[in-house]
Amino acid sequence: MSENQESADQNIETELPLSMKLEAILFVAAEPVPNTQLAAALDVAPSVIERGLNELDASLLTRGLRLQRHAGRVQLTTAPQLAELIERFLGLEATSHLSRAALETLAIVAYQQPVTRPQIDSVRGVNSDSMIKSLLNKGLILETGRADGPGRPILYSTSPEFLQHFGLNSILEMPTLAKLEDDETESGELLKS
Repeated sequence: MSENQESADQNIETELPLSMKLEAILFVAAEPVPNTQLAAALDVAPSVIERGLNELDASLLTRGLRLQRHAGRVQLTTAPQLAELIERFLGLEATSHLSRAALETLAIVAYQQPVTRPQIDSVRGVNSDSMIKSLLNKGLILETGRADGPGRPILYSTSPEFLQHFGLNSILEMPTLAKLEDDETESGELLKS
């Protein structure tokens, strides 16, 4: 390659928008990437990375991909509304349904994370060992450390797979508990009439 061609290739790379560079890096990343790693790779400040990710996120809304953020990390995923198509193309079994007890346990973890098994048991009023094992096996929750209390119980939080399963880009997209209670009250009133 001539020096002129090499110089032209480098100029093209520096002229590309940050969102395009971020998309390329996230496309080849095997797992979610911390913003700090993106900033180091592109030699820019983390605040610049955040602006680039927001720009990329907006541009992806008209395409089949989405940005998913979890615990300070980001990755490219397919759009949730394409899940059935992707499963059919890949020959995957239909997504397994969660039991009512598993959903209850998962909701407690999602809204109170990080949370210990005794805290989950306290809210549910029953032992949650089997539900926690099931959710861990499905990859919807993960162990994120230990509490400082007696016995140092394990802390559980939702995983990136939880976000994918429910079509969320971030845990911040979950409905607030107040909204859920309002919806529940409204549906109860509709049933009475």
